[in-house]
Amino acid sequence: MTTRWLTPEEQRAWRAYIGAAHLLEDTLDRQLQHDAGMPHLYYSILANLSDSPEHRLRMTDLAEQVKITRSRLTYAVSRLEKDGLVAREECQWDKRGSVAALTEEGMAVLERTAPGHVATVRAALFDHLTPEQVGQLEEIFSGVTRVLQGGDAADMPWLRRSSCSGE
Repeated sequence: MTTRWLTPEEQRAWRAYIGAAHLLEDTLDRQLQHDAGMPHLYYSILANLSDSPEHRLRMTDLAEQVKITRSRLTYAVSRLEKDGLVAREECQWDKRGSVAALTEEGMAVLERTAPGHVATVRAALFDHLTPEQVGQLEEIFSGVTRVLQGGDAADMPWLRRSSCSGE
């Protein structure tokens, strides 16, 4: 099999993406650590729960939405639970599963932190893009997501088996 090396244009685009992705994640982590004492991943968990009916999600569904392994989610939810921001409940329709629920304190932290987070996202990304570029960005990353999720479903992070999955 012959390796299809990246063209110079593809290499530049790839390196620009990697650099921007790392810098953006670092910027969001620093802002959230400063404002809420939590990393971006924990904020994403709270935000996903706040957008869900009754502010609850089954752990496997939450892992899929956040795009992380169940074991990593279990660890993160345990930390958020310790801080009183999330509560874990038994799943009423599947006794093997559990549900993560956003607490009132978790919602208060989210409401207090969201304005600074949105301002950081705008300043770091969207304020520098035209409306056309925003549409292109969505189209590009939605396409990448479709391709990556269309492969081996068993290899999706939220479906990977682990000895400590919390499910």
